[in-house]
Amino acid sequence: MFEKVEVDENYVRFPKEKIEKFYMDIFSALSVPEEDAKCVADNLLIADLRGIESHGAQRLKRYVTAIEKGMINLKPNIKVEREGPSHALLDGDEGLGQPVSCRAMKMAMEKAEKNIIGMVGVRNSNHFGMAGHYSLIAVERDFIGISMTTTRPLVAPTWGIDKTVGTNPIAVAAPIKDKPPFLLDMATSVVSTGKFEMYRRKNKPIPEGWGIDSEGNITTDADKVLSGGAELPLGGFGELLSGHKGYGLSLFVDILAGVLTNATWSKWVKNTDEKFSNVGHFFIVINIDGFMPVEEFKERMRRMIEDVKKSRTVEGKKIWYPGEKGALTAETRMKIGIPIYKKVLEEINGIARRLGVEELS
Repeated sequence: MFEKVEVDENYVRFPKEKIEKFYMDIFSALSVPEEDAKCVADNLLIADLRGIESHGAQRLKRYVTAIEKGMINLKPNIKVEREGPSHALLDGDEGLGQPVSCRAMKMAMEKAEKNIIGMVGVRNSNHFGMAGHYSLIAVERDFIGISMTTTRPLVAPTWGIDKTVGTNPIAVAAPIKDKPPFLLDMATSVVSTGKFEMYRRKNKPIPEGWGIDSEGNITTDADKVLSGGAELPLGGFGELLSGHKGYGLSLFVDILAGVLTNATWSKWVKNTDEKFSNVGHFFIVINIDGFMPVEEFKERMRRMIEDVKKSRTVEGKKIWYPGEKGALTAETRMKIGIPIYKKVLEEINGIARRLGVEELS
């Protein structure tokens, strides 16, 4: 097993099925249609299972708050604005980000099945959760899946101080023979915003190099970053460690998911609790069979990964490929349960009590 059976005393473990029912009950109490609720719950659960704490149970409160404030359209009329053999543009009608994203990825796969590649953009959406979820959906069909989204401005551009660009995540997934899928799921900032929230919740200093305060100084105080400061792009401060590359990647996501889809790019994306955030997403599916037999590709992927993993390591360390740790964590948590931080548990159980839903216990 990858994960130890014992966890920090500040966490409580629950079976995956129990958490899934809890999520579904919460969304049902909020009048979210069952199919949409299932998509959102699946997205939260895959984050919980793979150890992406920032996008699992901790994220629930934000969705509930947005729904209760009327900032989410629970009965969106999702429209196909443009469509061709290998592409489409969907209007999410300000609904939850996960359901329209599930639909977009399904469309992209259908187009890739017939035309080798499928690309679907989405506009007028909201936060879509864990990006890797959608890329993994494509892998289930032995496709290569790519997903990305704009986010609200939280990151300072290289040499900038103000929050101007988003954390704009990118996720790429591909199948491997006899191994868990390759899954690179990364923010284009040093870390995702959820990590700052986790450190603040736990009253812990953030690592130096994650963010700056309102004057542009490096800080280890999560509050100073979240309140007036800014996160840093992948690579960190300035150009010495190539922070300009993370900044460029963020703009790349803005181009595809924001500019090209006629959604908002990071500078103009609103907070989750504001109406008409017009978040944009972009999904690409590649049909491997258009280039070589799928089994040959998967074998070549296995060989490539093994070449990397067999190389020399620093003493006491192990080489992991992207997605491997998450897959092993999920496998273990399916057996011994998912840990939820006690403060988060209190928060979501408070929501349950208010909505008349059975608490998670």
